[in-house]
Amino acid sequence: MVSLRTQRSLSLVMPAYNEEAVIELAVREADEALSTLGIAYEIIVVDDGSRDATAAIVTDLEFPNVFLVRHETNRGYGAALRTGFESARADWVAFTDADGQFHLEDLALLFEKTDTDSIVVGYRIDRQDPWQRRFYSWGYNKLIRLMLKTGVRDCDCALKLFRRDVLMDILPTTRGFFVNAEMICRARALGVSIGQAGVRHRQRRKGESKVSLMDIPRTLRQLIPFWWSQRVTPQPVYQVTHAVYNLGYPALRAPLHQPKSEPQKRAA
Repeated sequence: MVSLRTQRSLSLVMPAYNEEAVIELAVREADEALSTLGIAYEIIVVDDGSRDATAAIVTDLEFPNVFLVRHETNRGYGAALRTGFESARADWVAFTDADGQFHLEDLALLFEKTDTDSIVVGYRIDRQDPWQRRFYSWGYNKLIRLMLKTGVRDCDCALKLFRRDVLMDILPTTRGFFVNAEMICRARALGVSIGQAGVRHRQRRKGESKVSLMDIPRTLRQLIPFWWSQRVTPQPVYQVTHAVYNLGYPALRAPLHQPKSEPQKRAA
């Protein structure tokens, strides 16, 4: 078992859209959970153009390791993740949703795989979503495992951990919910070692899910051309080295933030 104390730092990215009902609870629980890991950490909340008080609530929190990035307009789940990834400054980058459905202490289980794996994907044990969502997810996972050879049990589980230099090579281009399949497929093409770990799941306690039936055809419209480009007419895979990438994103060269009295706003 790898000791968490050998891992130097962690950035946790939390995309949020109209989550005023739950965002404070989610951030408080995240901060409490990460403080038990024994490593330096930061929590990056990406407000994806919310029309409610999500951003204001995060701004009012006084946690020194919580930072807010805002999109002026709603760009989509994948775009919010990418913004958070580009803002991350730690050696390891994780993400989770802002709905509080995961026990973030389970990040310790993902870290246990990092001796051998550069990406660790959680899979939900006893998933606590409505049966319709579980059914759609079951079918979607079957489909992408068949078409894209993702090789993971729960592709869309919103608890994943990446070594940051690897993450820089697979930053998503998809703006929507296809983002998970895209990143895993591209990592496979690069030969990245991907591990899996079972994580606990619970019902959303406040607010409403932003996933709707309309996301199914949108995701399929992204899946088909991506499958064609990757499996039917594959192009050579070019890695973007961490050093070159940093030339375009100087913020990534900076150390982790020092504690401050309130969340810092960063331009998206």
